[in-house]
Amino acid sequence: MEMGLNNKTALVTGSTRGIGKAIAIELAKEGVNVLINGRNYGEVERTVKEIKSTFPATSPQNATADIVDAQQREALFKKFPRVDILVNNIGIYEIMQYEDITDEIWEKYFRTNVLAANGLSKYYLTKMLGNNDGRIIFIASEEAVMPSGQMPQYCMTKSMLLSLSKSLSKLTKGSEVTINTIMPGPTLSENVQQIIEGIYNNDKMSFSEKERHFMMKNLPQSEIQRFIKPLEIGRLAVFLCSPYASAFKGSPIRMDGGMVPTIY
Repeated sequence: MEMGLNNKTALVTGSTRGIGKAIAIELAKEGVNVLINGRNYGEVERTVKEIKSTFPATSPQNATADIVDAQQREALFKKFPRVDILVNNIGIYEIMQYEDITDEIWEKYFRTNVLAANGLSKYYLTKMLGNNDGRIIFIASEEAVMPSGQMPQYCMTKSMLLSLSKSLSKLTKGSEVTINTIMPGPTLSENVQQIIEGIYNNDKMSFSEKERHFMMKNLPQSEIQRFIKPLEIGRLAVFLCSPYASAFKGSPIRMDGGMVPTIY
């Protein structure tokens, strides 16, 4: 399906690996010029070259920056003053016991998972409203609505993104700008794959067998009984960025593999 995104420009934060890279690749597949972001210049440059090689008709660019740092965000704005699409993907997570979470850790998660995305959105939303066109997507998690209790500092920030998305969406009333949130379930990032391979150090088992065994033992509530592929999230993000998704406004969209047991 033609998504009507050819020659659009998209900034995808944290796009050198995992969900962010998958979204960037799927957008480039639709003719979008993606701005690849990460803190490591070398990793960003490699990803830019990879996408340019695969999709030569597009013009990916290096948008290296630590977006948690306000000064680096400002430098990014000067270099890329306008984007058609902003995907706030960057985030940190770690399993932690509540009693071990200090105020400094709470603040680190808030600055990284919420304030960085808010800073980008605040700048680019004004431009989008002026052009009466644009898309902002926040990447949250099923933990935003179904906290496991294993990562309270992470869950708090992902719940905040749902509220922020809805609040900002109110500012787009009557315009063609949309702001939405995707809530992925357990996803097969590079790190997750390494963890699974490490748990099942058995060459006779295929990865799909290891995956099924892990899901049955650790995530029995999953209805798909496998990890979500990053490209699946990428394709959903592409649709939300397209003109065909203009009726999605402030929507929290679950792609959780059936993890959340409630109706909505």
